[in-house]
Amino acid sequence: MSLRNKITLIGRTGKEIEIVNFENGMLAKVSLATSDHYTNSKGEKVEDTQWHNLVAYGKTAEIMQKFVEKGKEIAVEGKLTYRNYEDKDGQKRFITEIRVEEILLLGSK
Repeated sequence: MSLRNKITLIGRTGKEIEIVNFENGMLAKVSLATSDHYTNSKGEKVEDTQWHNLVAYGKTAEIMQKFVEKGKEIAVEGKLTYRNYEDKDGQKRFITEIRVEEILLLGSK
């Protein structure tokens, strides 16, 4: 087990799973919301929500396709990945994703 690039998140999916089929397998994509609650200096309760892009391949993608719908609470473990591409206007775009290696289904909304 390598701890050099490992991330664990628990949150709720923000949309339906998007599936992309390839000759040698499938890719599943979905956004995941994680929330943190704290009290600010004025004594007000604040909720801070972060959105994460998840991608999964193979068996993990199949599980996500079958069992994960919008609003489902899940726990994922995977690796933080970065990629970039050039859009149709020639602008360089950067994407941060979590490559899901394990998923745990926790509950429904």
